[in-house]
Amino acid sequence: MDKRKLGNSTMEISRIGFGAWAIGGVWTYGWGPQDDAESIKTIHEALDRGVNWIDTAAAYGLGHSEEVVGNALRERSDKPFVFTKCGIVWDEKNNVSNTIEGASIRREIEASLKRLDVDVIDLYQIHWPNPDDDLEEAWATMAELIDQGKVRYIGVSNCSVGQMKRLQSLHPVASLQPPYSMVIRDVERNIIPYCGSQHIGIIPYSPMQRGLLTGKYTRENINSLDKRDHRLREPYFQEPELSVNLQLVEGLKPIAEENGRSLAQLAVAWVLRKFEVTAAIVGARRPSQIEETAPAAEWELSDEDIETIDALLEEREQRMREIKNSEGSNR
Repeated sequence: MDKRKLGNSTMEISRIGFGAWAIGGVWTYGWGPQDDAESIKTIHEALDRGVNWIDTAAAYGLGHSEEVVGNALRERSDKPFVFTKCGIVWDEKNNVSNTIEGASIRREIEASLKRLDVDVIDLYQIHWPNPDDDLEEAWATMAELIDQGKVRYIGVSNCSVGQMKRLQSLHPVASLQPPYSMVIRDVERNIIPYCGSQHIGIIPYSPMQRGLLTGKYTRENINSLDKRDHRLREPYFQEPELSVNLQLVEGLKPIAEENGRSLAQLAVAWVLRKFEVTAAIVGARRPSQIEETAPAAEWELSDEDIETIDALLEEREQRMREIKNSEGSNR
């Protein structure tokens, strides 16, 4: 699989990384129950297909995702880069909260190292910059972890340009992990150009919009999702936005079919079309899923296909504007 240098780091990472969010199982922002043995098989499948990095977080499954990743890697001699995140913690009753105070991060790193069963984390990221007032303290603490040999590089997730500028003055930001898909495009305006100008690697999450852009979801099977699946609470899985998104998927199908590709591959390849995007985080719960999406790393969309997609996205934006205007007039 093709590799790219991640930001100002020395790491050459595959254009697709394994996203370990869903394998965390049931928690506040989980995807429903997950079989650990199936998760381990899926990670091994990803590595066999040339994926050389795994992105997880302490919060995923409240530590469980990191444990599963650690168990999967014990069985492999070919060790991938391991990325994880800090800043979301939980108490003995599993109540989740945000904190990026230095003392908390120092506790989190020790727990993550133990769960992952590694001596050093290749990329340690602030999961959410919340609370904002503690951002500099968090970054200074993470820079200390580099000096202590516990972390190789530090990055951020879900941060604005203004927040990254504040951090850059203290220590270089290796990478940003933002949400980015055909449905969520806010990063195109300011964040992608800024990262490109600052040599900050971009590794977007949810390029398939949590499965919605794969063509595998209808109104019927969305309603049959496990009631603990967080996606049921997301607006793009609910009306009126759901109809607009499903209509977009229908418009995308001929493009995928004409190229002999799947919709999932199309969604990932579209995110990778931006030269500033180093690689995409692709989640999977079964080996067949990563088997399907991994080939997207080698697909370079044609100018004609990109133009067709742009037109479809503009139609979607117009429909979304009509919905918002209608909701505003009914208030």
